[in-house]
Amino acid sequence: MAELSTVARPYAEALFAAARDDQTGLAGWAELVDELAQIASNPDVREALADPRLGDAQRADVFVGLVKTSLPQAARNFIELLVQNDRLLLLPVIASQFTALKNRHEGTAQAEITSAFELTEAQVADLVAALEVKFGLKLRPHVTVDPSLIGGVRVAVGDQVLDTSVQAQLARMRDKLAA
Repeated sequence: MAELSTVARPYAEALFAAARDDQTGLAGWAELVDELAQIASNPDVREALADPRLGDAQRADVFVGLVKTSLPQAARNFIELLVQNDRLLLLPVIASQFTALKNRHEGTAQAEITSAFELTEAQVADLVAALEVKFGLKLRPHVTVDPSLIGGVRVAVGDQVLDTSVQAQLARMRDKLAA
């Protein structure tokens, strides 16, 4: 079976192309796609949509009924397409890829910063400024605390990881000594 990301990619690319040309704009579509992904990732929704007694039209109606915001016709069409192709439950993966396409288009990226200790806003701003120079992108930080790092930070931007934590340094030292 194909990877979920491979199956979701054409849908994310088509949705991105449609959103880029829409007057609502990418930001509005990104919020809508995130909401759709949250609904699709709910276990109760997943179970209800997997019910074999429901037809495609009923599945689409049930899903659209769960959306709180007003759906443009293009979004309804997209949901109906996903239902027809039995891909509605791929919405979380599609949303992730849509966000990546949006970020690439805007020249931005999400920076997952994990620190051993709580960082002040000034420290985060200084770190992000240095990372933006290193990665050449405008970064939006998401900071979490993980005491198991002992000290330092681990930063993930896309598929690139910069790990300056004490835990990583100890692991490298252990590997060198064991070799």
